[in-house]
Amino acid sequence: MAVEHVERLLRSATEALNAAGVEYAVIGGNAVAAWIATVDTGAVRATKDVDLLVRRSDLQRLTEVFAPVGMIPIEVLGVHMFVDEGKPNPKTGVHLVLAGERVRPEYAHPAPDPSRAVSAQAGYRVLALPELVTMKLQAFRLIDRVHLLDLREAGLLTDELLAAVPADLRKRLDALEQ
Repeated sequence: MAVEHVERLLRSATEALNAAGVEYAVIGGNAVAAWIATVDTGAVRATKDVDLLVRRSDLQRLTEVFAPVGMIPIEVLGVHMFVDEGKPNPKTGVHLVLAGERVRPEYAHPAPDPSRAVSAQAGYRVLALPELVTMKLQAFRLIDRVHLLDLREAGLLTDELLAAVPADLRKRLDALEQ
């Protein structure tokens, strides 16, 4: 049931954004799943939330766009998000990453712009793979390493793609072997 909730939330959010003409990119586990689905739908993992890359200048507009689909804005520990009005659980909400800003102060690289999104087979916009890999390498939490391993297993981490990733982050790929 949780997987269905996340899928409904993803569809509601992206359909509302598409209809309103707000530029965004799906990131995180849903973006990894969309990329892996292009190669092997059986290798797709479920995720517990929706992560979107947006511009800070669109935050007010997002409140207007998401209100009709029952999502309300909240902020938890400095993270902007939208949650289901009926079940306002931050763990299963729409988490926002702001373009051009560092997700954490110690990150060397800011988040990319949503203009770097491409249309996914699923009908929404996902971050281009080099930028998504860069974000995963920068965060490098356990789930990010698992996502990177999944992308590699699917054959999506090509030499050409990795050449577009900042050199300081490419070194982290070696840690995936351990």
